[in-house]
Amino acid sequence: MRRGSIFQLIAIGLVAGGIASLFAVIPGWLPEPASREAGRIHFVFWFVTGICIFVFSIVAAVSVYAVWKFRAKPDDDSDGPPIHGHTGLEIAWTAVPTLLVTAIAVVSSIVLAKNDAQGSDPLRIEVTAQQFFWSYRYPEYGNKVSSVLRVPVNRSIVLRMTAKDVIHSFWVPEWSQKQDVVPGIHPTLHITPDRVGTYPVICTELCGLGHALMRSRAVVMQPAAFEKWASQKGGA
Repeated sequence: MRRGSIFQLIAIGLVAGGIASLFAVIPGWLPEPASREAGRIHFVFWFVTGICIFVFSIVAAVSVYAVWKFRAKPDDDSDGPPIHGHTGLEIAWTAVPTLLVTAIAVVSSIVLAKNDAQGSDPLRIEVTAQQFFWSYRYPEYGNKVSSVLRVPVNRSIVLRMTAKDVIHSFWVPEWSQKQDVVPGIHPTLHITPDRVGTYPVICTELCGLGHALMRSRAVVMQPAAFEKWASQKGGA
């Protein structure tokens, strides 16, 4: 291949990659992360997105270049010249995707393992889902019950979940983790919130007529403020 053709392919690939990058970055697909687990999940998202943009750029460059340079005339119905496969190219386009997919698998496995690992002295909270309401119980604080999930910032939290009636699904967008809650099964979800604030708790599993109204709040507090709230009688 001539040097000029290589430069043209690179130029087309850069343009395609730039356009794809703009579509990836500008819309703001992800909420601002508010937990350590969310930060790791966002890293995986952008890692995979970068690989996808890289592959897209190569495919787009070759496709546009081929259509531009080797297009046939409107009245040309003849067969193209016979060609033989290129062994090196076939090895490359098999090996490179294999390496990329392996890299995605390794990175994802590491992140999943880290996100599942509990920190030292985790705060355990019982989460109950029922049509159409979330409630939270704190065994370490005299089984205090609240309709709002309150947690201290920068502390490992383990949510043990129970569904009283049908399948529900616990999701805080800023924590980037979602957990289905099935009757008879008690899954756990590990969260380490790292940003003070108030975030929505959403049920993402269709659970009946009131599904759209099954909302709650997660309030991440400073440790001292949380201890003060937890030591008070009553919920909310």
